[in-house]
Amino acid sequence: MGLFYKKTKGVTSEGAEWLQGRAAYPFYIKAPMSLIGIYLFFYILFLLQDIIVPFAFAGLLAILLNPLYNRFQKWNFNKILAIFLTIFLAVLVVAGIMFFLSSQIAQFGEMIPQLTKKAAMLIGNLQKWLSESFGMSTAKQQSMVEEAMNSSKAYVGKTLNTVFGVISFFILIPLYIFLLLFYKPLILNFIFEVFDEDNSDQVAEILKETKGAVQSYIVGLMIETTIIAVLNSTALLILGVEYAVLLGVIGAILNLIPYVGGLVAIALPVLISFITEDGYTTPLLIIGAYVLIQFVDNNIIVPKVVSSKVSVNALISILVVLLGGTLWGVSGMFLSIPFVAVLKIIFDRIDELKPWGKLLGEKMPDHAPPKVVNPKETGSKE
Repeated sequence: MGLFYKKTKGVTSEGAEWLQGRAAYPFYIKAPMSLIGIYLFFYILFLLQDIIVPFAFAGLLAILLNPLYNRFQKWNFNKILAIFLTIFLAVLVVAGIMFFLSSQIAQFGEMIPQLTKKAAMLIGNLQKWLSESFGMSTAKQQSMVEEAMNSSKAYVGKTLNTVFGVISFFILIPLYIFLLLFYKPLILNFIFEVFDEDNSDQVAEILKETKGAVQSYIVGLMIETTIIAVLNSTALLILGVEYAVLLGVIGAILNLIPYVGGLVAIALPVLISFITEDGYTTPLLIIGAYVLIQFVDNNIIVPKVVSSKVSVNALISILVVLLGGTLWGVSGMFLSIPFVAVLKIIFDRIDELKPWGKLLGEKMPDHAPPKVVNPKETGSKE
């Protein structure tokens, strides 16, 4: 009763009665209600993905571009002009990357007839081998391939619908960025006024750390992507793979999708080498080179270059990436890590949520409960 009084101190009598009645609900009622609430929350996120996902990308990019916008303002640029210049420079960078990729893809298009012919031959040989080795009929193989293609089309379709395709990136996201930068004082003032003045320092610290974490994460990813693109392209050029630069850059971009993207990045050049060359030597060398690059990336580049201020452990990372992919497609995979990083910053600053913050992090406890970790040793001591 003392604990309940402590939690409800300063609350009105009606509010205290409501809290007391809520605390009186048994577990078998509270648990299903919590599950229903979680389900409705994620279902609403799924329904509103066409609005939320572009806004989330715009929020990340607005935080990333905020230092450049502040620099223009320090140079006494008009507020609107400063925002336009900031977005214009960002668009120039994206346009340059897209122009480079489109020029490479145009060269790749010249070889499509040859690749199609070789791919059909390889698929025929594979179907024959499966039929002779495992007794799998050609009709059954075709049905399995069609099923896989339909699921992949639905997955890609969900991603394209999520971000409104090209229109979203060229219209909605820049518009959101403009409005977020323009109304930044209003948004920050609202956040501070929502909380008590006693918590203003804590709110300021959370906002500062969130901004720093997001900026370091995105800038680190951009540097990491550039390094991986150079390493991939160099390895493929040495091995004599067709369209080495294009495949290397695409592999580096796919590497932005945690855990899943790396596997797809390896599969693409391996498939191209199977189609354009005979034998298994080059595909095996590609796999070996990419595994080495992934090892360097995970153990040297990410810790040294990305250096995010908030570390999320591998278990949580894999879970949230897969959940984000199920919810919002590829966009959800990319957004999941910074979203959880922001959650961890908030959890670490609130006493009641600190255990959740520790669960998301990488730091292991100094003294784990011995009865849970190693009950046999505890029993022998007793």
